[in-house]
Amino acid sequence: MMISNQKIQEFHTDGVTLLKGVLTDWVEILRAGIEKNMASPGPYVRDYDSQKEGRFFGDFCNWSRIGEYEKFVFQSPAADIAGQLMKSRQVRLFHEHVLVKEPKTEIPTPWHHDQPYYCVDGRQNCSLWLALDHVSRETAVEFVSGSHRWGKWFKPERFDRSSLYENDPSERVPDIDSAKDQYKILGWEVQPGDAIAFHFLTVHGAPANRSKSVRRRAFSSRWVGDDATFAVRQGATSPPFPGCHLKHGEALRGPEFPLVRGEPCHGS
Repeated sequence: MMISNQKIQEFHTDGVTLLKGVLTDWVEILRAGIEKNMASPGPYVRDYDSQKEGRFFGDFCNWSRIGEYEKFVFQSPAADIAGQLMKSRQVRLFHEHVLVKEPKTEIPTPWHHDQPYYCVDGRQNCSLWLALDHVSRETAVEFVSGSHRWGKWFKPERFDRSSLYENDPSERVPDIDSAKDQYKILGWEVQPGDAIAFHFLTVHGAPANRSKSVRRRAFSSRWVGDDATFAVRQGATSPPFPGCHLKHGEALRGPEFPLVRGEPCHGS
């Protein structure tokens, strides 16, 4: 699957781009995988019940035990797409992440960017947020255009705004909602099979799902390229990868991070 130069340029300029219908053939397969995942969550599950109704389910690092996810990782065009956007010869899976906001879920996704949570460094990275349901513009994920080029790493926080790392002196993400007119905010209505590609440093957030009947299921696959190295942070990262024994600065490799496209470098 060839990605246009326009989309590649958007990814590098805005830090995000919409890819219409690129993974439509994988919607039903991943929907089936998510039902298995929700029935049997993994060790890193985050399951938020709202105060009233609804449910916000999140889980990651289950590709090796859920066949539908594994098939997507190794057989879908996702790695090829990510490689073109990253301009990378090698494409490794960093992890997959399932996000389900059931109808009447009042819990929003706060503004944040992903890089500070991760145990990886490198500019060649890409998240593919694949819609498995129709998502209206009102409930769509939103992105701050160009925020991946601000040169800042914001404090990683939990949904209750508590710091992920004790005594972390990092700057908090700006209050985007109170000053939206000061930013170029990008967001799209999407259909099942549409994918939103964005950089790990792109600031993004999502509103609640106040629909009375429509689910908002998404499958995110996170990819890294040639320059990816393992990073040790202040504390446990998200995902934590407790079995990984790489040292800070070593090339990212090993069974947790399978090479899906490209030839391995020496020692990979």
